[in-house]
Amino acid sequence: MTRSAAGERVVAVATAAVLAAPLGAVVLPAVVLSSAAHADPGAAVSARIRDVQGAGHVSPLNGRSVTGVGGVVTAVTDSGFWMQDPAPAKTTSAASSGIFVFTRTRPQVRPGDAVRVDGRVSEFRPGGPASSNLSRTEIDASETVVSSHDQPLPPPVVLGGPKGREAPSSFPTAQRDPEADQLDPKSDPLAFYTSLEGMRVRVENAVAVGPTRDGALPVLPAGGAGARDRTRRGGSLARAGGLPDPARIVLGDALAPLPSADVGDRLPGPVDGVLDYTVAGFVLLPTSTPARTDGGVKPQAAPPAGRDELSVGALNLENLSPDTPSDQVGDLAGDLVDGLGSPDLVTVTGVEDNSGAFDDGTVAADQTVAELITAISAAGGPAYEWRSIAPHDNADGGEHGGNGRLGFLFRTDRGLAFSDRPSRSSDLGAPGVPDLAVAPTRVRPDGRGGARLTLSPGRVAPADPAWTETRKPLAGELTWRGRRLIVIANHWYGRTSADPIAYGRRQPFDRPSETRREAQARSLAAFVRTLRRTAPDANVIVTGNLGTGDGSAALRALTAPGVGLRDLASGLAPQDRYTADSGGVAEDLDHILISPALAKRPHRYQIVHRASEFADRAGAHDPSVVRITLTPSPAPPSTRVPRPGDPANRPDAPSPPPDTPPPATLPLPVTPRFP
Repeated sequence: MTRSAAGERVVAVATAAVLAAPLGAVVLPAVVLSSAAHADPGAAVSARIRDVQGAGHVSPLNGRSVTGVGGVVTAVTDSGFWMQDPAPAKTTSAASSGIFVFTRTRPQVRPGDAVRVDGRVSEFRPGGPASSNLSRTEIDASETVVSSHDQPLPPPVVLGGPKGREAPSSFPTAQRDPEADQLDPKSDPLAFYTSLEGMRVRVENAVAVGPTRDGALPVLPAGGAGARDRTRRGGSLARAGGLPDPARIVLGDALAPLPSADVGDRLPGPVDGVLDYTVAGFVLLPTSTPARTDGGVKPQAAPPAGRDELSVGALNLENLSPDTPSDQVGDLAGDLVDGLGSPDLVTVTGVEDNSGAFDDGTVAADQTVAELITAISAAGGPAYEWRSIAPHDNADGGEHGGNGRLGFLFRTDRGLAFSDRPSRSSDLGAPGVPDLAVAPTRVRPDGRGGARLTLSPGRVAPADPAWTETRKPLAGELTWRGRRLIVIANHWYGRTSADPIAYGRRQPFDRPSETRREAQARSLAAFVRTLRRTAPDANVIVTGNLGTGDGSAALRALTAPGVGLRDLASGLAPQDRYTADSGGVAEDLDHILISPALAKRPHRYQIVHRASEFADRAGAHDPSVVRITLTPSPAPPSTRVPRPGDPANRPDAPSPPPDTPPPATLPLPVTPRFP
């Protein structure tokens, strides 16, 4: 068999013969691998399935020809079939008695056929040879002989529950090589599932701990009995390092469609299938579509802000563009209006340019934003304005051609105003000003004990190597009824380069992207530190998709002394502290952090669970919102409101000397609460 570099199989044709002798009438020869595997490397070895699988993850007969490997067909796919030895293996056996047989085209067998297979043992690595995935042991068939039909299928191994087989409760922390070391199914979940690879497996009365998404549904067997680290709404919290609960099993749709399920939904009764290894790790492939019952989990909504509360939300728009389906745009608008209570300010990530992923040089996103603002209005929200900076073409990472960017949506009917500097900068920039995509915003004293930005909106340290080919933080200066705020939106480097977390080649797994996020955290922390040195009581808010959870080195850099930000998620109960659910692993990847001056004021923070847990939502991140009680500024009524484009607001304008009195202006009106 040959395969491309991407791990795809090259299609060829295999033949099968049909004989009359029943499988049960033939004595399967035993094999002593320690001698047979080395006696004559060119000779075919007569073996049973468990001899081919062996006690490790990689077959001891890898690369060898085998003959007369017998089993009962348990499931069939377009390129092969699974078979299992009808003789039951010991429950403590580390060697699986099931295997996948690769036939290149759809085989002429069906479940219940007793077969014998000749071929070559190989290890197929999903994702290609360079992938961090483990391999799947299989036989590349040269001949398949059917000896009888309608044989009983081997009974499935039940996972979990009072009578089922339990996965080990935790993952080993010691360095190990799953493809070379001898593994222990009693202490290592990876070895536990390896010992069942290719076999019939059953889960009973499972509960969904993640939504059906991309053809996969993560569940816990036996209604999650005995599982710990659950979310309040029925999900499964990530363990240290982002590891899943070892009892979690992912259902796949390769053999039968899956029901559309949300977190907390139930799959009553037994779900039978074969255990396979794919790019998603170990996956149970049901041979028929499971039934589903509603678990009753509904989208959450936060209350609107009170009269003297400033509300700031964070929302991931998931690569929004004019090509986004209208119902998905409506869902995102509903997240802002119904979910977050129409905040005064919303920092957003995932806004793409006007041509979406089409790589045509477009960088402007005014049409994308216009569709979103229109949808917000249609959902009953107030009028929002927009500020952002367009990136250079394909310079900020994300989807190629999409030119995703960060931005601010804000409403002005409750006392919030954006301090545009040097002019009313929009997504298209403004004539006669620096190239805002590469020009850094800097901190300057305002002469009255405060700090201002030279560019608003402006990018934070865009030339720092930490931000190469990733979205640069976007800082904005605003006033809330006379009080100055500095808000910084973020979308840090993603985790797409990470190893498979629990079931990959490297254990413990390597996450090189975490080092990249730590560098980004240090870069942002230096900017916030400068802000607070200039104005110790500065009102600073940092938001966005940081791609890392509570307690990580990156988060600690932002909360360290001298920077002093408070991560609001850390104050929530653990069972509520998550913004994303990936494969049944709930994590807090999105954050809102506030400076000490704001932290000492009354505030309410909420992660609004309305996206990550639901199968009908394309988005995978929940929005969040903080409502901070801020009374009007104590400044005298004669304090002038800065106007966009004023000379004093330009980046090259000198800061007034400390003894310069503030110019007189009109007072700011206090508007009533928006209903």
